[in-house]
Amino acid sequence: MYLREITEATQIWSRSGGKQVRKFRCTSGVRKGRVMASPASCNRPISVHKSAQLKKTKTAKAQKIQMTGVRTRRSNPASLRLKTLNKPKNKGRMK
Repeated sequence: MYLREITEATQIWSRSGGKQVRKFRCTSGVRKGRVMASPASCNRPISVHKSAQLKKTKTAKAQKIQMTGVRTRRSNPASLRLKTLNKPKNKGRMK
């Protein structure tokens, strides 16, 4: 049995400011695929109000979010380091 089967999350590296921090990608549940600060937060109940507000914001700012994200991932040194950090070290190892 793997640890990720128990925690329902896989460890990844993410940006927080200019630093690389350890976070977790949820592998099951309502937040499947989302990056969270702790694996325990993958199974928290969803706040309907916050969810609706985020959908409105993303709809209104979709183009701006996309362009700033592309620019950041291409030029921010922390983002460039994350590309290599999140790749598996060898072919036999699973994420």
